Amino acid sequence: MSRTDFDTLLNAGCHFGHLKRKWNPAMAPYIFMERNGIHIIDLHKTVAKLDEAAEALKNIAKSGKKILFVATKKQAKQTLAEKAQAVNMPYVVERWPGGMLTNFPTIRKAVKRMANIDKLMNDGTYSNLSKREILQITRQRAKLEKNLGSIADLTRLPAALFIVDIMKENIALREANRLGIPVFAIVDTNSDPRPIDFVIPANDDATDSISIILDVCCAAINEGLEERKAEKIDMEAAGEAPVKGGGRKRTTKARLEKSDQEAINAAKAAAFTKGEEDD
Repeated sequence: MSRTDFDTLLNAGCHFGHLKRKWNPAMAPYIFMERNGIHIIDLHKTVAKLDEAAEALKNIAKSGKKILFVATKKQAKQTLAEKAQAVNMPYVVERWPGGMLTNFPTIRKAVKRMANIDKLMNDGTYSNLSKREILQITRQRAKLEKNLGSIADLTRLPAALFIVDIMKENIALREANRLGIPVFAIVDTNSDPRPIDFVIPANDDATDSISIILDVCCAAINEGLEERKAEKIDMEAAGEAPVKGGGRKRTTKARLEKSDQEAINAAKAAAFTKGEEDD
């Protein structure tokens, strides 16, 4: 069953592309027709591609990995921030910090700096500083929060990127491509879809269009998170504990049996060695 339908996307204006003279020929397979000098996107293909992308996002979320959402254009910022927060995923809606993926350790240091400032402010370390110094530190903290606060929980490279408008976020796209990180993106008729792993052909300028696509994708992510939670509960009920990598720890009984067997083997080896020495 499809996660969305043609009429829903049509009403949201997802079919409106750019002017014909601004088109990228690589988008030809996703264009239905041209009307009044504007390309019209084939929404049947959008529905299919959106379903494909949503299923892949669901599987990533189910595996416990993070998806980084990126949109710095004003039409998408607020909507994307709300949707990403709702599914507890990191996002970037201010300026993309150059090297955020390719130089990730440096970005992590900046995030840790923010945490350290909070810690020192709370324990009173800064109480002896002058007003000017406290003001400087507060401003630095506010700047870090604005640019990096939304990725504070991103302790390792994301499993995937979700981008709105790949032309505007071309630096993020290039960094992801360089590191081999899969990219999901809303791609308009003026963009090149070839560097994108999961293309969602649609209008990337209208807030309604962006919102409806993010709704579908975030609903799929939420499904994956819920299934992961349900699996964890089932495993705990069965006396098993999940481990990183999707495997399972042995039950307590199995671990005890293993250690008992090892102790028996060690005792047998010691007895054998002693017997040889006595001979």
